[in-house]
Order: sequence, then C-alpha cells, then structure tokens
Amino acid sequence: MDKYTLSAQKREIIGRKVKTLRGQGLLPANIYGKKVKSLSITVGFKDFEEVFKKAGETSLVTLVLKNGKSEERAVLISNVQKDPVSEAPIHIDFRQVDLKEKVTAEVPVELKGESPAEKTSVGTVVQYIDKIEVEALPGDLPEKFVVDIAALSEVDQAIFVKDLEIDKAKVTLKVDPEEIVVKVEPPQKEEEVAPPAAEVPVEGEVPAEGGAEVPAEEAAAPEEKKEEEPSPKE
Repeated sequence: MDKYTLSAQKREIIGRKVKTLRGQGLLPANIYGKKVKSLSITVGFKDFEEVFKKAGETSLVTLVLKNGKSEERAVLISNVQKDPVSEAPIHIDFRQVDLKEKVTAEVPVELKGESPAEKTSVGTVVQYIDKIEVEALPGDLPEKFVVDIAALSEVDQAIFVKDLEIDKAKVTLKVDPEEIVVKVEPPQKEEEVAPPAAEVPVEGEVPAEGGAEVPAEEAAAPEEKKEEEPSPKE
C-alpha cells in the first residue's frame, strides 16, 4: 500500500478569520477521533489536493504536525467541505485512527471496460451504488472496488455486491451482499406526444361569435320584433 504524508501546523485562528489563511494558500482543518481531543490545524492547499487525489477517503495518511517538535498521526480524510461555486476544498476533517482497531469506511465503486449490451444498443448500463460501506483495520481498507462490465451483454444481467473481489479475512461488508451494484436496463423509449385533438362541433350546434357555441334552435330562432311604440300625438 502506498504511503501518503502531509505536513500540518497547529492553528489558533478560528471562525470567520480563517479566510485570511485561505488567502495564504492554507486550508483550515480539524483532527478528531475516538479518545482523541479535537485539534485545529492547517495544511497546504496544493499539498492536500495532491494527496487527496491519490489517497481518497480510504487510504491512510500520516499527518506530520510541526510545532516546535514533529509529531506523527495516522488519519483518514473523512470530510472535505467544498466551495459551492468553484468546488475547491475550504475545510477538511481528518479522523485519527488506531492501527490495531477496526474502522468503518465507504469504499468507492469504479466501473471499467465496455458493456457489449451498451455497445450494441441492446440496453443501458446503470450503476445502482457508487460507494460500499465496509469494516476493516485502517491499513486493510480497500482503496476502491473495480467492477468490470465487459461481461454484461444482455438486458437484466447484473453484478451484485457478493460478486466483488473482497478479502473476507480482512474486510467485512456492512451492506446486503444481494444488493445490485450495476445492471443492464432496457433502453428507454422516447414517448411520442400526440398533437391536441381538434374540437369538433356537436351535431345540431352552431358556433357563436367569439368561439362559443349555442344550440342550433336558438341560432335559427327568428329575432323577436320589438313592440312598436305608439307615435306621439301631434
């Protein structure tokens, strides 16, 4: 397993003032864990991005705290808060772990290969889950689960959690092994929208002015003559 190291400094600045740290290329972060007192720290923005790209949230990272003397802590990157616009990290949580005590973590699922069913337009490959929760010693956590979809050639073919390659002596699944990871679904048909039906006048009715309809007998009825007013006497 690859080893990842990240330098860190203890942090005194908290609250809204942490914006000044980001302006200096530093990321505010916290260390927490079982039987561990929470500690505020900073890490280099670029250094963190490089490590996170490779380690993800399941590989051990050694934090080297430099504050007079160096102190090493084994951690997992457990929470990365991102800017909603730029999606750049703005705050990190590191979970300190005991290398001899099992932890739970969500391992990402990655698809590889090309499905014959999708290639021939027989069906569409749908990924049902993208993370699987497991339990293991920190050093035994899988980096990711790689699922080969090259064997999926027919509709309704699926790969289940139980089909994944797992070292059961070291890793325990925390999800139902019968849960579907990926499946070939029938291609979705585009629904044809029928044009609105033209209104047909009911037999015996005549359209009135303005589009309204009136009964034919009313339309055909002669207009009543107004009573003639008596002419005024001269």
